[in-house]
Formats: sequence, structure tokens, C-alpha cells
Amino acid sequence: MTERDDEARARYARQVALPEIGSEGQAKLRAGRVLLVGAGGLGSAAGLYLAAAGVGVLGIVDGDRVERSNLQRQVVFTTADIGSPKAEAAAARLRALNPDTTVEARTERLTGANGRALAAAYDFVIDATDNFASKFLIADCCHAAGTPVAHGGVLGFGGQALTVLPGRTACYRCVCDAPPPEPPGPPRGPLGVVPGLIGVVQAGEAIKFLTGAGTLLAGRLLIVDMLSMRLRTIAVRRRRECPLCGAEGA
Repeated sequence: MTERDDEARARYARQVALPEIGSEGQAKLRAGRVLLVGAGGLGSAAGLYLAAAGVGVLGIVDGDRVERSNLQRQVVFTTADIGSPKAEAAAARLRALNPDTTVEARTERLTGANGRALAAAYDFVIDATDNFASKFLIADCCHAAGTPVAHGGVLGFGGQALTVLPGRTACYRCVCDAPPPEPPGPPRGPLGVVPGLIGVVQAGEAIKFLTGAGTLLAGRLLIVDMLSMRLRTIAVRRRRECPLCGAEGA
């Protein structure tokens, strides 16, 4: 037993003690590859907990730079990071949190040109973006690559999450077949803890997928209302007329 083995045993002791994880599940996390598309509020929470859990490789794709207004909800950053590329600043924080996790920072946006290859290079994708156009693009790329994805979205005091197993469960376009118009006017919210909550749910989905523990939010849309502190899930099914996966059968 090496010193590094002793350190890993101490770091992950609490979750290895869970029968649903155990040493086998921890080894699966260590071998896992998860892509974060977006390093904002959702990506901050998801990234921190995935690195802490010991996921072997985390990819971060984000072409933006840290702004002061981000700090209210994007907790992976500090004031000293203002002006820095988000992907690089987030990667530095996650490496500091867990040196055993390899973090691949990409200071670019996911596009139609690079999206499918990026999705195919990982075991699981977390949609941590904040606009509908990006979410539909991620859905399309993950479907083409056959890579499972946890979608997340927030607005004001509310949030939603849905996990998709391409070709097996309802996809993002089954729920909404075309991007709605962006709301007019300046952004309102969200309350900072809301993307934190949804991002943690997305991280949990990635951990469950990699380890095989529990039941995924596949075929179920989680809806959170922070003001009333109500959580509910709605069953969603594949639509035969879905423009993305309907032709493959519902």
C-alpha cells in the first residue's frame, strides 16, 4: 500500500462505506470521464462535487471570462478570478480540490463542428448552459454520439433537471421540440442557490450513472420551486413525432 493509496482511502472513506458505492464503485468513478458544458452556476456546483467524488477526468468547455456579476452564483470562482477564462479558472480550482482528478479545460464554445466529437470523448455530459440554443445543440450532439446527458436549467427561484439515455428514454426535444424565444429585457435572477441545487442534482446523476447506483432521472423531469420548497417529478415519454429521436420509435 503506497502513500497515495492511503490518501485516497482517507479521502473517499465516507462514500466507499456506502454499500451502493463501495470500492468497486469508487474504481468506476476513477475510470469515469464527465464533460461539463458551461462553468457557470450549474457547472460550478456539479464540477466541485464531481471532483470531490473522485471522477477520473473532468472536461470543461466554456468560452467566457469571469465577471463580477457571476460571483453571486458561480461558486467555483473567487474575486481574484475576474477577467480570467472561466474554463481555466474552474480547472485550477478543481485541481486544487482534488489533484487525483484530471481536468481538461477548453476555452471555447461547444458548436455544431466540435460538439459530437467532444460528447463522444466522455462517458457522461452535463448540460450546464444558460440558453435554449445551447441546450438543443447539446441534446443533438449527445444523441448523435450516444452519450448520456443530464440537462439542467434555472430561472428566478425555480429549476429543472432531466437525464437522457439516447435512444432509450425521452430526449430534450421530446419535452420541447424547438427553442422558445428568449425572454425580453435584462436577466432576472436566478437566486444563487438555485443553480447550486440543480447542479448538485446533475452531479448526482453522473455519479449514479458511472457507478450503477440508484435510479436515474431518465424519463422523469424534476421541477424545483425554491420559494415554496416544493419538488415534484413529471413522467416524460419519447414522442413518435420528436424531431430528434421519434423516427427510432417511441
